[in-house]
Amino acid sequence: MRHEGALPVVIVCGLHSEARREVVDRLLHTVPGSVALHHDLSTAAEHGTVLRQVRDASCELSRGDTPLVNDCACCALREDLVPELERLADAGLTRLAVVELWDSVEPKAMTEVVAAHGGDAIRVTNVFTAVDPALVLPYLANGDDLAEVGLAAATTDQRTVGDTWARQLEYAPVLALVDSEEADDEDRALLAQLHPTARRVTAGSGEVAGLAFAGFDVEAAAAAQHPACALLPQEADEAGVATLVWHCRRPFHPERLYQALEDLCCAAARSRGRFWLADRPDTLLAWDAAGGALCVENAGPWLASLPDAAWDLVPPVRRAAAALDWHPEHGDRCQHLVFTSPGLDRDGLVQVLESCLLTDAEYAAGPEAWEQLPAAFDTLLDHVA
Repeated sequence: MRHEGALPVVIVCGLHSEARREVVDRLLHTVPGSVALHHDLSTAAEHGTVLRQVRDASCELSRGDTPLVNDCACCALREDLVPELERLADAGLTRLAVVELWDSVEPKAMTEVVAAHGGDAIRVTNVFTAVDPALVLPYLANGDDLAEVGLAAATTDQRTVGDTWARQLEYAPVLALVDSEEADDEDRALLAQLHPTARRVTAGSGEVAGLAFAGFDVEAAAAAQHPACALLPQEADEAGVATLVWHCRRPFHPERLYQALEDLCCAAARSRGRFWLADRPDTLLAWDAAGGALCVENAGPWLASLPDAAWDLVPPVRRAAAALDWHPEHGDRCQHLVFTSPGLDRDGLVQVLESCLLTDAEYAAGPEAWEQLPAAFDTLLDHVA
């Protein structure tokens, strides 16, 4: 029988399906009373259903189909996953539920669904991303749409292999690494620099079982991904892999930055952060690039643009992050971009970034003049003037 209390749930994700399966099998064989749930989305478009499989270390316990919801396999997963976990919790026979996410399913959304709807009967105790170190760079550099490689979770899925893999890698506090003869020091250095705060363990080690019960803070994990307060990597240079942290207090000239986007997003295997456009003084913009594809999004207001009364509505972690960046004149407005890659051209990258800033004369003209600059990002941000 399971001990009293909520059913522990560990989520295992990753595009490296063989690595993912190795981690799940390890958990099933080392944690007595553990059960794995997996929703196979590969045939959803063809058959209109998602296949659910439940198994333990010795055999398959059950399988069944759940219909697509809104033509979205991930939506079907969300509708089916929590009831299945509740069934296991009610039976009281399962010590650990291992949720093995399908290839392109991202852990953040599923973790938040389980945490929000599981009630007192279920709790997420950790999130693992299974990794083959030799495949980190090839997947990160892959700019193919998921649909092109048969990994889209819905007909409207516009994600790429590279950006999906980056988010899977950077969300999980535990990276479970499988042994790989092809992996070298560069692969391991890249992994360490992409997610320096992660606990990296060997998939076959005894640590995996213990970490499955370690505990997980859903709100803290979400905050660590938000561009306003993300725990971005620090400067590093090892085994031919470098990370550049670029921080500046001067706004970008929108037109010059727009013209440099292709060079900037192709300059590194991975780049992310937050930035400030001169013609959008109140808008915190998120930068997220992998595989040569760049996503720029409106991430809400800079805190400096909010009235004092609104600060009470802002989460403490956001206020703390703003305080670290606070400037007497500009508040929390700043450029904070991080680039990680093998063979990174630091000097060339800094030169391009600095060329996109306002010149001394443009800066001296002041905020009213800045807002009259060409609105080059309107189309990219789906903004209608």
